[in-house]
Amino acid sequence: MTAEVNNEYPKASYTILIGATITYIAGLFLLLSFAGPYWIESYPDMFSSFKHMGLWEYCFDRFRFPSYQYDKYFDGCHYIFSQELYVIREWLLPGWLMAVQTFVTLGLILSFTAQALLACVIVRMPLRTVLRYEWIFVAIAYIMVVLSSVFLFFAVATFGVNCYRRDWLLYPAFNVLSWSYAFAVIASILFGMAAAPLFLEARKLYELRLEAKNLVAQMQHSQPEHALHQLRDQLHQQQQIGYFRN
Repeated sequence: MTAEVNNEYPKASYTILIGATITYIAGLFLLLSFAGPYWIESYPDMFSSFKHMGLWEYCFDRFRFPSYQYDKYFDGCHYIFSQELYVIREWLLPGWLMAVQTFVTLGLILSFTAQALLACVIVRMPLRTVLRYEWIFVAIAYIMVVLSSVFLFFAVATFGVNCYRRDWLLYPAFNVLSWSYAFAVIASILFGMAAAPLFLEARKLYELRLEAKNLVAQMQHSQPEHALHQLRDQLHQQQQIGYFRN
């Protein structure tokens, strides 16, 4: 009997499932882009001392920085804030690249928060809170997904415009954008696609909530038996509308 009662609450709609699925896929692409050290790389045939880099890592092969007064080679892959790259960090990390790091980090945080909210809506936990504030959960997730898409767009646009500057990496003609950058572009597009079903679902849930409030207000000014029949008819109509929408 208890299991039957627990299964009577309304499940998440297909629209939410579609939006959440796209959001999760986009989040995976964003995570790989965030951690991947291949935003830009050198052509293998050019035998460049610069190999590849990501937002947080640079890889060199016996690279010598011309402006450094000591005869020092930078070799291997190193974290951008490591002691090994300390002497050339100002050159490796210009202001526009720090802006890219900020945009991608904000997008990652917002996307993970949106995924957590959508997971609560889908699994209905905590049950009472989700059923009462479902439209708020979905609306907040929608806003975060949109912001993630916008931040990633700014990130890939800023990086694409500045990555071939001659005051950054030497011999920019030897370099090409790589898969980590492509994953960020894909994530930005997918977040934009996920925003559409989330917006539609948030608006539908908000309208249903307004209808429920109006129904309660009408019940307070009508006879109990008449109000009960009216409530039953309107709930039946809403269930039919929700069935055909799904």
